[in-house]
Amino acid sequence: MSTDVVSISYQTLVSSPSSLETSIEEAFGSHPQALGLILVKDLPPVYPVYRERLLKLAYKFAHLDEDVRERYVDPGSIYSYGWSHGKEIMNGRPDTLKGSYYANPVVDVPDVNPAVKAAYPPIYGDNVWPDKNQSGIDGFEEAFKNLGGFVFNVGCQLAGACQPFVSKYLTDVSLSVPELISTQTAKARLLHYFPPSENSPTTEDEPIDSWCGFHKDHSLLTGLCSAIFLREEAGLEPTIVPSPSPTSGLYIRTRGGDLTKVSIPPDCLAFQTGEALELVTAGKLRATPHCVRVGQTQVGAKISRETFALFMQPDTHQRISESDTFGSFSKKVLEEHYEEARVI
Repeated sequence: MSTDVVSISYQTLVSSPSSLETSIEEAFGSHPQALGLILVKDLPPVYPVYRERLLKLAYKFAHLDEDVRERYVDPGSIYSYGWSHGKEIMNGRPDTLKGSYYANPVVDVPDVNPAVKAAYPPIYGDNVWPDKNQSGIDGFEEAFKNLGGFVFNVGCQLAGACQPFVSKYLTDVSLSVPELISTQTAKARLLHYFPPSENSPTTEDEPIDSWCGFHKDHSLLTGLCSAIFLREEAGLEPTIVPSPSPTSGLYIRTRGGDLTKVSIPPDCLAFQTGEALELVTAGKLRATPHCVRVGQTQVGAKISRETFALFMQPDTHQRISESDTFGSFSKKVLEEHYEEARVI
């Protein structure tokens, strides 16, 4: 099934955010066709430059020697900073289908009480960056911060435009969506989806969530870049290629439960709702269930998928429901996906 994605212009978002309430309700509301996702188009020309530069670096980092990648793993943060591969539990088993690089693109060292920092290492950890002299990934930190900071700023603009709509549903009317979003807890995830095994190419009857299992983000809002697909060719730089299959990519369940494939144009940003927003509205504005499908691929086609997500969320002390702060809620989510989180 295909559902039209609501899109808004960045220029309108900046100059006349109050005029977007109808579009925001159409995208994030509770009617059956709502996707819980909105596109921002007409972005400044620097965006596609930032996007392509960092997504190509995702591929290059994932192709460093394993011992090099392991230098940037941070077990103390429950793999929530730096490189992570095979640690997250998805569909009941370790997820080896994608590798992730996590960092806060707007704050390197969170400015919070030391006791709070110690209580929530996955949220208030210090960034782990590759050595600036690391061969093959020149400019990684700068590229990550450029794209992440850009997405964060657009997301903050969108949060402001969402306030008139969301305020109708907040259980605490004193809350402000822009003020709920904290620079201290922002977390970006640079993703490399490894190509399917050459020995077991995907087929038409593969599971819909074959590349990434169905889940909801636990953020307020998540910013998403359009993915790029890279073909690996021995001895050569990878080349950007079209999606390996019409069925490859991001799938979302609408508010009415229908499954739909969503395409994000390369020059647009998408933003979708997370569980923190669902909780502060007592379920009236629901989080967006989504997954990623490999799609049918040809034997021997070594095509990876690279993308970037930014999770915009509150500080840990912020109460988001009668029973939970964002901190206690986040701990529950981590325990579902990381065995190490169950013992801290």
